[in-house]
Amino acid sequence: MNKLKVALVQQALKPGREEMVAATTAKIREAAAQGAQLVLLQELHTGSYFCQTEDTTCFDLAETIPGPSTDHFGALARELGVVIVTSLFERRAPGLYHNTAVVLEKDGSIAGKYRKMHIPDDPAFYEKFYFTPGDLGFEPIQTSVGKLGVLVCWDQWYPEAARLMALAGADLLIYPTAIGWDPRDEAAEQQRQLDAWATVQRAHAVANGIPVVSVNRVGFEADPSDAGAGIKFWGSSFAAGPQGEFLVRAGEEEELLVVDLDMRRSEDVRRIWPFLRDRRIDAYGDLVKRYRD
Repeated sequence: MNKLKVALVQQALKPGREEMVAATTAKIREAAAQGAQLVLLQELHTGSYFCQTEDTTCFDLAETIPGPSTDHFGALARELGVVIVTSLFERRAPGLYHNTAVVLEKDGSIAGKYRKMHIPDDPAFYEKFYFTPGDLGFEPIQTSVGKLGVLVCWDQWYPEAARLMALAGADLLIYPTAIGWDPRDEAAEQQRQLDAWATVQRAHAVANGIPVVSVNRVGFEADPSDAGAGIKFWGSSFAAGPQGEFLVRAGEEEELLVVDLDMRRSEDVRRIWPFLRDRRIDAYGDLVKRYRD
């Protein structure tokens, strides 16, 4: 497949799960009407980013896979003939939960899933309380539109994750995301964070010679405990080509982006920049160490 039309659904929080799912469903239908073959949803898109506080009642939000969300979005994928990348709070067993991306094939079946490997524990992002680190490794998911290297949010800061997906044959890297500013930070600090976020992901595209697509949420979400200042999610969802070039980029409001990816360019770029060929795999053993003391 030389051309792939991809949709990025960037949304703000709605009053409840039903409203959120309905709004997402409408955007997927709109994307399909514009010819999208692959539709990407933001991290934990069925509700709020609940990890601002540690609250055991939030575990009630988790669901099984298969379950309500995969049933709903699977049926939608089948109806519209599109591949959908979802992001869910997975209940694997009592007391065992994951932050999981599920890829739904255009026939409605589950093509595969990825459990978030890198779990943050920062102010307002207390994910270690909720999510067990993933145990499925960095394995691309084969679909009718290509081999998808699906990662999730905090994974986007780690070149090792992107590289391993690329080494396993991923055609593109996909990052469902929920990231934003502390409203108390000064504007210059906020800009530095946003620039760093985009830069590191564009670097993954360059280093591996494949497109990168990142889908973030938007809008302000208050801290339910009132202990923090809440999060202003910065949106700025984007797609970058294999040389890191921006192909499309959203702002800080709700937006549906539809972009054509030229998948042939990965082959062309890798021929002139053969980074994979020149890797010194005989000299990288220390990468498996925490630190070189």
